[in-house]
Amino acid sequence: MTQQFGFIFVESLFVPEGSEFESSMAGYTQALKQIGGESWIPEKLNDVKPLVYFMTTGGTEQVLLDIRAQRRKIVRGEPVLIVAHPAHNSLPASLEVLARLQQEGAEGQVLYLSGPDDVQGLQKIEDVLTDFQVNAALKRSRIGLIGAPSDWLVASSPDHATLEKTWGPKIVPVAMDEINRLIKDVSPDAIPAVRDALVEDATEIQEPSPTDFDDVVRVYFALKQIVEKYELDAFSIRCFDLVLGLKTTGCFGLSQLTDEGVITGCEGDLVSTIGLLWVKMLTGMTPWMANPAQLDEVNNQLVLAHCTVPRGIIKDYALRSHFESDLGVGIQGTLPNGPVTLVRIGGKNMKQLWLAEGDITQSGKAEDLCRTQAEIKLSEGHISELLENPLGNHLVMVQGHHFKRLLGWWKQMIASGR
Repeated sequence: MTQQFGFIFVESLFVPEGSEFESSMAGYTQALKQIGGESWIPEKLNDVKPLVYFMTTGGTEQVLLDIRAQRRKIVRGEPVLIVAHPAHNSLPASLEVLARLQQEGAEGQVLYLSGPDDVQGLQKIEDVLTDFQVNAALKRSRIGLIGAPSDWLVASSPDHATLEKTWGPKIVPVAMDEINRLIKDVSPDAIPAVRDALVEDATEIQEPSPTDFDDVVRVYFALKQIVEKYELDAFSIRCFDLVLGLKTTGCFGLSQLTDEGVITGCEGDLVSTIGLLWVKMLTGMTPWMANPAQLDEVNNQLVLAHCTVPRGIIKDYALRSHFESDLGVGIQGTLPNGPVTLVRIGGKNMKQLWLAEGDITQSGKAEDLCRTQAEIKLSEGHISELLENPLGNHLVMVQGHHFKRLLGWWKQMIASGR
């Protein structure tokens, strides 16, 4: 049972009599309960959990409108999710009332069940409930921008108003001076436990010194304080300023906080950070932000690389320096072979999407790329699209095949202009 929602039977004065109708409704009740639903009476409308309207018969359009009017006094902006079934004019009534609601500007959808045992239909109800919950969660979320986007992100620095309008999160600016002060104020007593756990689990240590490890742990604690102070669900940091100013890196801090449930992006890339947050919310999987470093159009495959991989999604790791600067600590992780999905959002209004899925075939350790490297062969989507219509540099990778799920959400919530 993955959802928690209420459902209410929308009934007319002319409820059909007989055991066949009652048995049918009982079957639908049981089916909805099995996917996390709870049968509500009108007095339960003050519950803030999502609500689904089950149209028992035709002639119920005005009844639903009346129930929704009561519901709106408690929960505003809630999508109207209507379940229809094959008998007693349930479907035509559902279409009529949704058309009326959409004329008034309401969001909603008719979800059709061919019977109580319609597995695909019940899964669709679960998916749609999740879709709307993720949409609402994005609109409630707060993403910190620590410093400005890196100067080279010329296609990945949209104005905050555009990001907020299209995707929902509130962008919270944080000055680099603040993080720099916090780094210097980290208590030395806090460092050993985190540092030792990082070092002890590594299979190999090459460039980093003991001082390097202490410094990156200080960055981690400072970032954690920023997250708590500003109540952030995610953030991105102009991390190369740490390299240039403090001769250290944020790679470990970003990796560790992602494993702790805070979505993190580097280089001040808010676009990719929103992509990371969306993917995590919808799939429940931990994502990774990386550069498309190499590609092969003929075989439809590419290599991703970055130094910030979350340790929770890799098999093992070595501790190296940050690739570009040879300073601080970068994580050289071994990603397991298997299915993955790739995501990039972008465009002038942040409404475009590139999606692909395939399989990691091997991890790499090339010295001329960022430390964690994954070769991916695509089975859905085309490498050539990245060359012909790129949406920007970084891609988001998440383990598992989620192409259809992500595409369906994007069509419903972004492409439709909701």
